Amino acid sequence: MNATATQPTDRYPSRVGESGGMRERTDPVLWGRGNSPAVGPLSGQQLARYDADGFLVMDGLIDADTVDACLDDISAKEAGEPPSPDLAITEPDGGLLRSLFAVHKGASALGALVHDERLAGVARQLLGGPVYVHQSRINLKRGMGGKQFPWHSVFETWHVEDGMPAMRVVSASVALTENRAWNGPLLLIAGSHRWFLSSPGRTPADNRLTSLKRQTYGVPGADDLTWLTDRGRLDVFEGGPGSVVFFDGNVMHASPGSSIRVPISMAPVAPMGWPRAMAPPLTLTLAGSAPVSRKNRSTTE
Repeated sequence: MNATATQPTDRYPSRVGESGGMRERTDPVLWGRGNSPAVGPLSGQQLARYDADGFLVMDGLIDADTVDACLDDISAKEAGEPPSPDLAITEPDGGLLRSLFAVHKGASALGALVHDERLAGVARQLLGGPVYVHQSRINLKRGMGGKQFPWHSVFETWHVEDGMPAMRVVSASVALTENRAWNGPLLLIAGSHRWFLSSPGRTPADNRLTSLKRQTYGVPGADDLTWLTDRGRLDVFEGGPGSVVFFDGNVMHASPGSSIRVPISMAPVAPMGWPRAMAPPLTLTLAGSAPVSRKNRSTTE
């Protein structure tokens, strides 16, 4: 008699054709052993801040020489052969480069930054073990033309579309230029990592062809944002070149468009800890090519 395979229970269902809503997080934020956080470069006070807010800003973590080398690398990539359209995303209403993915591949300053111990060491401590790079990208927001990145949780996207099983993921966004309140920086809702927002509707199979230019699925409504900010607070990542914000994958975050002639360049990296195995998506089967993140993994141990 053949055993019947059972579908695993999805603790964080989203985009399953229902109305959506808030669910309390069931995963830890600090992935240590038992009640003891993993050993690493962060102090107890820094760990407590990350646990409470869902993010931690470290000013000047990356030195100026590394930042300059990364900016030179970006200029060389823009001046060289056009990258694959799967990896190069342009602005929704023009041909300007918006994001470039898989920058950790190959020998380059950006590739070295993604695997830099100053980032990887923090990620290992927060996630309680070895990590790999789930996704790396450059975000370029042009002065007077860079468009917004809407509110979203990267975990919701990767859980639904990639099959990421748990909230064992941290993003590290490195400022390569000045990031200030007046030129479209990263916004975060402190405390929002404690709640999972299940999105309504279902995602079209070809969603990734347009979502990286203008995301419309997995985006919270105004009432959801009010609910989260009422229980937390709205904050902004400000810092000079080399500053880094580490944020939990379930933190609700966004970036407004640029309305002045001061561009922003950032290098977001998303390492993930154990377990490395990605389950098939519980709520969605995507047609066509795999998401960018699934095709471009790299170990950082």
